[in-house]
Amino acid sequence: MEGKMRVGLTPKIRTIEYEVRDIPKPKPNEVLVKILHVGVCGSDLHFYEFGHHGTAEAKFPMVLGHESAGKVVEAGSAVKGLKVGDKIALEPGIPCGKCEFCRGGRYNLCPDVYFMACPGIEGSFAEYMTWPEEMCFKLPDKMDTIEGAMIEPLNVGLHTARMSEAKPGKTATILGSGCIGLCTLLSLKASGVAEIYVVDVIEKRLNKAKALGATAVINAKQTDGIAKALELTGGRGTDIVVDSAGTLQTAQQTVALLKRGGIITLVGMSNEPLIPLDLATTLEKEGRVQTLFRYCNLYPAGIDLVSSGFIPVKEIVTDYYNFNNLQEGLNFNLDNKTDVVKMVIEFDD
Repeated sequence: MEGKMRVGLTPKIRTIEYEVRDIPKPKPNEVLVKILHVGVCGSDLHFYEFGHHGTAEAKFPMVLGHESAGKVVEAGSAVKGLKVGDKIALEPGIPCGKCEFCRGGRYNLCPDVYFMACPGIEGSFAEYMTWPEEMCFKLPDKMDTIEGAMIEPLNVGLHTARMSEAKPGKTATILGSGCIGLCTLLSLKASGVAEIYVVDVIEKRLNKAKALGATAVINAKQTDGIAKALELTGGRGTDIVVDSAGTLQTAQQTVALLKRGGIITLVGMSNEPLIPLDLATTLEKEGRVQTLFRYCNLYPAGIDLVSSGFIPVKEIVTDYYNFNNLQEGLNFNLDNKTDVVKMVIEFDD
């Protein structure tokens, strides 16, 4: 396919500049994708606002965006499972396939993964991009590319539920009801967990959690979150405690909220290099504390859960901006954090 396209570059903090480039040519194993929707992730916002995310330092200019979906407009000569016109979701990481983690099935831990929008690697805030067929997943006709873009954060929630050993009869508390917290809520419910409490300080996010099926929501700005959660659980706490907020305070609160024999799963990326936890109480409870990094082997499951209507992931989205107004959209997201639960960037078809 011949022609030009625009790419949304971030040359410095809080700035977007459009660069015109040739539309890329797919390699034999790749498809050329017309990008239609890209979700705005917290990592995008951290790079855009601060120039770093966790331990990763931005390498400006960057092309951000990794929660993406679109349609195939050209297929490489070796592509067999996709054709022009197919709607697809793009898994943003390309693992090496050779290391012990890839060979063991835990490719999310691959030290050489090529992941969109990481420093030195371009993301999907672009009108077209090429991507390997093996990391592209066809969407059923009943799904749209907004839902396709939301499969990426949903997979973090599904991986959280899996790692937390979620199943019917278990109870859970989620600290933080941003996009990942809400995806975790939906994933826990899909796993059979019926009793789920959500704690946050932003009312709009808590209202969204309640609408999506939380048993109860707690505004920790208005009341003692720990005391209220323990009251609701009869003082026992819950089998699963997920910290999706990624703050020093929420990480430390997980121990008090944990039921004896339960599992704490730390999901949110904290800027604090060292977080002291109440180890004595954790030991007394025989609690398990674990971390989580991205996801693996979940795109087909996520697509199936959404297409079947089992997980209404699109209901998390509260705001849309056109790619033509990318800088305005990202700045609005940053300046209205109490109102924006999840933003998706839309591209002209």
